[in-house]
Amino acid sequence: MTYRPALRSLLLGSSLLIAISLPAIAQETDTEARLPSVTVTAQKVEENIQDVPISITTIADEKLDVLKSSGADVRFLSARVPSVIAESSFGRAFPRFYIRGIGNTDFDLNASQPVSLVYDDVPYESPILKGFPVFDLDSIEVLRGPQGTLFGRNTPGGIIKFDSAKPTSELEGYGRVSYGNYNTRELEGAVNLPVFTDELAVRLSGLYQERDPYVDNAYTGEKDRYEGFKELAGRAQILFTPRGTDFSALLNVHGRSNDGDARLFRANIIDVGSNGVGSNFDRDTVYFDGDNFLTQDSHGVTLKLEKGLTDAIKVTYVFGNEQATIESRGDIDGGFGAAFLGAGNYGPGFIPFASESSGAVDALHQTTNELRFAFDDGGPLRAQAGVFVFDEKVAITSKSFDTLSPGRPVNGIATRENQTDSTGIFASLAYDVTDKFTLSGGARWTDESKDFVVERTLGPFGSGTFGPVAGSVSADQVSWDVSATYQATDDLNLYARVAKGFRGPSTQGRLVFANDVSSANTETVLSYETGIKSELFDNRVRLNADVFFFEFNDQQLTIVGGLNNTVALFNADKSEGYGFEADVEAAPIENLFLTAGLSYNKTEFKDDVLLAPGCGGGCTMLDPAVYADDGVTLLGYNISGNSFPNAPEWIANATARYAIPLATGELYGYTDWAYKGDTNFFLYESAEFGQDGYWEGGLKLGYKSDAGYDVSAFVRNITDEEALEGAIDFNNLTGFVNEPRTYGVQLRWDF
Repeated sequence: MTYRPALRSLLLGSSLLIAISLPAIAQETDTEARLPSVTVTAQKVEENIQDVPISITTIADEKLDVLKSSGADVRFLSARVPSVIAESSFGRAFPRFYIRGIGNTDFDLNASQPVSLVYDDVPYESPILKGFPVFDLDSIEVLRGPQGTLFGRNTPGGIIKFDSAKPTSELEGYGRVSYGNYNTRELEGAVNLPVFTDELAVRLSGLYQERDPYVDNAYTGEKDRYEGFKELAGRAQILFTPRGTDFSALLNVHGRSNDGDARLFRANIIDVGSNGVGSNFDRDTVYFDGDNFLTQDSHGVTLKLEKGLTDAIKVTYVFGNEQATIESRGDIDGGFGAAFLGAGNYGPGFIPFASESSGAVDALHQTTNELRFAFDDGGPLRAQAGVFVFDEKVAITSKSFDTLSPGRPVNGIATRENQTDSTGIFASLAYDVTDKFTLSGGARWTDESKDFVVERTLGPFGSGTFGPVAGSVSADQVSWDVSATYQATDDLNLYARVAKGFRGPSTQGRLVFANDVSSANTETVLSYETGIKSELFDNRVRLNADVFFFEFNDQQLTIVGGLNNTVALFNADKSEGYGFEADVEAAPIENLFLTAGLSYNKTEFKDDVLLAPGCGGGCTMLDPAVYADDGVTLLGYNISGNSFPNAPEWIANATARYAIPLATGELYGYTDWAYKGDTNFFLYESAEFGQDGYWEGGLKLGYKSDAGYDVSAFVRNITDEEALEGAIDFNNLTGFVNEPRTYGVQLRWDF
């Protein structure tokens, strides 16, 4: 079975962990090896992670610093958390997240996703906002399963929650500078400035990342042309807490500039009949006759006001405004020329036709308002209630280019304007039935509408204009959750949770190459979960685990590329998934810290017949073909029984940190490993468009001084694993790949 390599590796690692841990745990004299408690805000109030009846993983502090070494963007989360995958066909922009196999492969600039990203209490709905850089954070929280009560729409899979480090009344901060191969430079830092003690504090933080290009274009003869990037981001926060008022105001102003290359699509790097990177792959070389670039800018402001109305009631208001633009252009066919030009005039491999296109968000404007009340008088009842209002306007331009003509002129233009309005009203309660048993639950009503206008103003190859076409979709839904928590012992909590989540209706109108405007109805998911949260061996081991089952009705799916070279939405009547997740942290002896995570996700489309087009790029289809009554006309391929795309069954990760104390500090080593199981990229199954499971690892060695200095050397993708992360399936056997091995040195100073 395909999961056996991962399982063998996990069992080996577990055996080593147990062998190391058990003798050390028996040493009663070691009193310093203890795990600190973890505080989360998964339910919009501060709680110990062990008391929250939700499957949660957090990443913070040194682990966060290690994983994002070498200029990494937010995709470093992929397989570093149980049940989480992140990928992108736009490079450092537009990450697509999957939790428990639930995600969306749609590359459209206005695609909705069933995993929400919440940054400083504001949901980033647009995919071009979700790649905001990771710097100066308190922590990252991953909440698995539907979060439709407190976080609302578009959370069937869960949410990924980023919380920035907040201003304090102390003068403090940090600086981090690193240099690595490919001339990778990174500078990150923050400073906290108390203006008036206990009343006004300011925190300024920023990030600079840059890497030189290192991939040659063998077609044009350009050396070191692609895979460079330059990222700038900053955040300024002002916290006002006047004395004696029980009031606070936090203003957060932030922005980003991202310039570099779009994702490199590499023609025919997959061998016929096998998946993964094939014999024609050369990481340092491409053959492009089209252009390739990406520019992205965004800025926003968040205002959070909190006021204690009484000793038991607090009111919170959160305002968010985000604006962004992006333009991306790529050589989609991944090569040069076209087969109809004759032998020697195309390559590498077979290129049936040239494809070069661009997409641009000319303007994005998202505004959110949330007002909520929280009640907690120290008694058995706790409650929250509030209202949330969301407004988004976006204008998009898509273009195609005649790559084979002099100057590569524009030959197709399509525009779209979308407006989304959503209002939610929510309430949740938690009641301690006894001092060991707690019941909680809540509900949210959401009303959503989307209006759109799409038009093709220039048609490629004489196809003419089309539109404008206007339309709207709307829906209202009630999402909810019910959970129970039982404290079996002082160190063991048992919980069970049932939750309903949904994703609002979606529209799609990419009209450059087609005349179809498609839509998908609201999808709903009902999820069942039960788990344990435990602290063992005198708080030296923390083990949290759960099992789950979910069932979708009208799951939204997207046909991307394929035989018809189109993007279209449709609904599956029924689909489901089940599995388990486990997180372990252990401090078996002083100066040794271990973590491990494992998840299994089995997903499946359950319709009797569910049709999708197959590939148009020379792949070997494995799904059964379905024909019309004439026996000749191909209707599509039956994908019923297939797993969700980009949904590996097995995901595993592990880290280990060991330190040797010195008189003035410590020497330390930190290693981290992640396993992404066998992955299929599309709705259909083929022999080619997938990747076998593989491990990626990293290592950091350093010296940390008691004076606050930390100097280290690091390696990412230490084995230089070469793996496919995705593919383009309408032209040839084109793929895009993971990051290469990178290494460098880093200096950090905390003051």
